[in-house]
Amino acid sequence: MVERIVADTNVLISALGWEGNERDLLNLAIDGKIKLVFSKETFEELVRVMGYPKFGFSNEQKARFILILSTIGSFIKITEKLQVIKDDPYDNRFLETAVDGKTSYIVSGDEHLLKIKNFRGIKIISAKEFIDSVL
Repeated sequence: MVERIVADTNVLISALGWEGNERDLLNLAIDGKIKLVFSKETFEELVRVMGYPKFGFSNEQKARFILILSTIGSFIKITEKLQVIKDDPYDNRFLETAVDGKTSYIVSGDEHLLKIKNFRGIKIISAKEFIDSVL
């Protein structure tokens, strides 16, 4: 069975811009070895953050990345609103997406998420931990 995962925005931005574990994770999704799960809310955040000038992504890079993720990802609707992460309430959307998307993992570089470690049976780990231990 293919693992269903939520990758948070910082993981996906890193996969687009740099070599490393995050890019390896993306390649696993492209190869069909894992399934990325998005909600409208998490995908919209990714699109917004890709536009930050500090990353310097070209319009072509952004369009291509959106197309790739739209093609390989599964999109779910958030039905349960959570209030678990108080320090950065937006991060709750990744928990919501993982719960409603019935995923096994949230792959993140965000300390607010990583310190939870496990939420309703969903493991929250870094891209390196996922690459090293899961596959």
